[in-house]
Amino acid sequence: MFTFGELIVILVVVGIVAGIVSTAAGLASLVSYPVLLALGLPPVTANVTNTVGLVFTSFGAVPASRRELRGHGQELKTLIPLTLVGSIVGAILLFIIPAATFAKVVPFFILIAGILVLIPRHIHIKQPGEIVVTPKWMTALAWLGIFLVGAYTGYFGAAGGVLMLSILSFTSAAPFAVYNAQKNLALGLANIVSAVVYGLQTPIQWRYVLPLGIGFLIGGSLGPRIVRHLPARLLKIVIGIGALGLAASLFKSAYGL
Repeated sequence: MFTFGELIVILVVVGIVAGIVSTAAGLASLVSYPVLLALGLPPVTANVTNTVGLVFTSFGAVPASRRELRGHGQELKTLIPLTLVGSIVGAILLFIIPAATFAKVVPFFILIAGILVLIPRHIHIKQPGEIVVTPKWMTALAWLGIFLVGAYTGYFGAAGGVLMLSILSFTSAAPFAVYNAQKNLALGLANIVSAVVYGLQTPIQWRYVLPLGIGFLIGGSLGPRIVRHLPARLLKIVIGIGALGLAASLFKSAYGL
């Protein structure tokens, strides 16, 4: 067993690493969720703790992403409401649907997201003042996907950022750093909504949340800065491989492989 001081240090360090991974790649839960389980928290409690801690990530990531978010208000007017409504639905479902049922479906979502992120896209990058017309069916499909990612984030959240990135990579005409910043803002707000719903349903383990949140805050402020200086293709490869690794781990856990 760890002393209280050791526990704080572990959670802060884990939070910093997970915060960087979250805001740069959308894979915070690949780092933080297994650690919380290893520290003895039950799965649902670990999920709630991780989600509430992730709220702090957005307080670091959004101010650090002002450059990328500037001038993209129109996209955010669609992305944010869909994500928030989905997150409310997902957070409520967490206390209705048995976790074991959803756990059998989650690996497939993450596997598909990882594959989509790894697929090279040759898309015309939108120039200032240029109008890009997207087919209506693709727009409707993207909106449904964003809503479902919001619901998934509210319910479980592991690799929710990768799922969102996989959708935005095929629907956004902006560079990776821009739609990654949009993902950080939308899912940050979704985590806040989910945390409120969780707080109304179950006690929050604040002695885990606060030190983890401090780490998330620090890591969240570093992630967007790192994204600016790394090649987008390299980041996508790392994200895709990380997602495939997480999917394999969850397949093993859910199906006893």
